[in-house]
Amino acid sequence: MNTIKLSIVTPNGMIFEGDVKSVTLPGKEGEFGVLPGHASLVSTLTVGVIVMEKENSTDAIAINWGHVKVNETSVDVLVDGAIALTSGEGSEIAANIEAAKELVSSVKDSNVSLAAVEARINSFA
Repeated sequence: MNTIKLSIVTPNGMIFEGDVKSVTLPGKEGEFGVLPGHASLVSTLTVGVIVMEKENSTDAIAINWGHVKVNETSVDVLVDGAIALTSGEGSEIAANIEAAKELVSSVKDSNVSLAAVEARINSFA
């Protein structure tokens, strides 16, 4: 299987590190996907959801803002705040979804549709 190495880090430490088939990121100019062999780029991230497609599952992490550096073999994400939406037990997921909603509502960026981000978060419930 062709994969790309993904790492997601906050000031509090590593949130995720591993190989994924693809990752979708909430860029400042719009959502974009990254596959293995992607051209190198650096981008600002805005409030939204990072979706990681792994071999047998799809995971998601809500973020408030950050930066990403992409090259052909890796994606390095540095974010200010992040909440996992799809890992853990059922009750933990529900608590994480509520925490993710609080995280994104704390962003005061008028260019972002918070309703769209909350709808994306709710799709993982």
